[in-house]
Amino acid sequence: MPNPEVVSFLSDYGAVDEFVGVCKAVMWGLAPELTILDVTHGVPTHDVRAGSLALVRAIQYLPDGIVLAVVDPGVGTDRRAVAIETETGIFIGPDNGLLAPAVAMVGGAQRVVALTNDEYQMEAPGPTFAGRDVMAPAAGFLARGVALEDLGDPVNPAGLTPGLIPLPTVESGTIVGEVWWVDSFGNCQLNIGPEELVALGVSVEDSVEVRFGSTGRRARWVHTYADAKPSELAMIVDSYGLVSLALDRQSAAADCGLGAGSGITIVPSGGPT
Repeated sequence: MPNPEVVSFLSDYGAVDEFVGVCKAVMWGLAPELTILDVTHGVPTHDVRAGSLALVRAIQYLPDGIVLAVVDPGVGTDRRAVAIETETGIFIGPDNGLLAPAVAMVGGAQRVVALTNDEYQMEAPGPTFAGRDVMAPAAGFLARGVALEDLGDPVNPAGLTPGLIPLPTVESGTIVGEVWWVDSFGNCQLNIGPEELVALGVSVEDSVEVRFGSTGRRARWVHTYADAKPSELAMIVDSYGLVSLALDRQSAAADCGLGAGSGITIVPSGGPT
């Protein structure tokens, strides 16, 4: 496995409680030379889809090695904790769809084990902190050289829970999609690529109607934020290659009342009314 001494760590633990620090302490206690990269711990609480999207956005930039991702609303239930071997390293997390999109992006699962061997776990006073007691130890032991198969029972990769990431559709000459992510600046990343706009005859500098709920707004496709006029809703191709709704130095999400999961319909000029 490439660079097993590097763990990229993502969670919904936040920065207030001690959860992130404790998980790191467990890993460093097992593998003192380990480098831990914090991808984010600001995933909305229990939001598996948001966590999976954050991991997909980041995975192409992360170092090869171990990825530890914990967004686990089913902790303490019979959901599995798994370790998934891929070409770039090993993903560790709950089998709830969190890992699946990123695993697919790096070429798919080669081997999978359920983390069932309690010899490689912390003794747990209760079942509610599997990140500390099950998943962080798995990362630490792997970094120390323990074999994947020693961590638990083999799992058929085809039986892993798939990720549920909705794709846009074209309906009667319109693009029906949704907001995937609102970043801290209020930009609304859509599950729509620029090629889908082009396929409907939309070019840079063209304006379209953007419908959300009972509201419709004009939006112009621009190259970057500063190309938009004051208070003009704009569409840009963001740093991940997807279409985002934006306002120059303002929050498009606040201005339009949008959030992750909000439905969006894009109507090209001359499209249906």
